[in-house]
Amino acid sequence: MAKKLDPMAMRVAMERSLIDTRALVQNKNFESLEEANAYLQEVLKEGGPPPAPADTPLKRAQQIAYDAMEASGRRRVVLARRALEVSEDCADAWVLLAEEQRSLKAALEYAQKGVAAGERALGEEYFEEGVGCFWGDVDTRPYMRALMLYADILWAVGDKDEAIEVYQKMLRLNPGDNQGVRHILAMGFAEADRDDVFEALLEEYEGDPMAAFMYSEALWLFRKEGAGSSADAALDEAMEGNPFVPRYLLGRRKLPARLPDYHGLGDRDEAVAYVSNARKGWVVTQGALAWLKSHFLARSSR
Repeated sequence: MAKKLDPMAMRVAMERSLIDTRALVQNKNFESLEEANAYLQEVLKEGGPPPAPADTPLKRAQQIAYDAMEASGRRRVVLARRALEVSEDCADAWVLLAEEQRSLKAALEYAQKGVAAGERALGEEYFEEGVGCFWGDVDTRPYMRALMLYADILWAVGDKDEAIEVYQKMLRLNPGDNQGVRHILAMGFAEADRDDVFEALLEEYEGDPMAAFMYSEALWLFRKEGAGSSADAALDEAMEGNPFVPRYLLGRRKLPARLPDYHGLGDRDEAVAYVSNARKGWVVTQGALAWLKSHFLARSSR
């Protein structure tokens, strides 16, 4: 049986490789992109770039935080605290500690400290010049992870409007949205009674093929106009894209106890991920589930 891939280990390996590669090519004066690529191919053939110098406290702390990400249990906590002893500006270390807290209040405090640490590490100038390019620079990723956790916890404790502001900030910093923030907002807008949030998403990400977007667009139209040609057409399109969602939303199929680690476009796992996060929005929207049921039954009888 093939060994299951560890998403955290993969993330750490990729980011360490990016840091090492950046350090390797930093002072090279390549005359073309082709020359740079050829050089890197040779480096890979020889086993990859050497470790980047950890020549500042923050860089040393970040490497310890990466070690912590690959650890578990008590060792993860020990390494995270060790990273903070080296540099309190290590946002990932604060995130790791936040994730280990039993109370949401304590987790929120640690996540806030992670956000503040990331801001200090990047500096004010970066926020003035780097908007729109976050995540592309590996140095911004600990901060973006801290923002994500902070927003998630805000949502969990009921501060939904404040959470939405943080999510929207993340999209401004990184419109490419490597973290899937647009899908979080799409799944939560109805629960938060913030139709304006999804309307803004449509302007930027219209045509997104994920169930989180297609079903949310149908729900948004239903909330806006009621059952009618626009909402009906959007729901039919969503059901064509992922036919499994209605079964879970209507309770005809039970959600698993554990969410899938991965899902594919249009598959059952995508339906599980969507319904687990968006069902409250359908429940609080008067008539939405009855509307969905009528379309589901009509489709099933064809």
